[in-house]
Amino acid sequence: MAKINLNDADLLTSTEAAEIWGKNKTYVRTSLRQNPDKWPAGSWRKFGREIIVTVEGMEAVTGEPDPRKKK
Repeated sequence: MAKINLNDADLLTSTEAAEIWGKNKTYVRTSLRQNPDKWPAGSWRKFGREIIVTVEGMEAVTGEPDPRKKK
């Protein structure tokens, strides 16, 4: 089983991810409900009420690279 680094900058809460990509704070939750097939396997997971997503997942869904890497 692969080790997961929970301090990895490529793991984001749904709210953080939406803010970074300039989307509405409910963007991820809405996208998962309406278009779950757009999300690559393993690119999101729900922990309690919180959704954690990967940068890879956000890039796939939005079609935009990580805005933090432009700086």
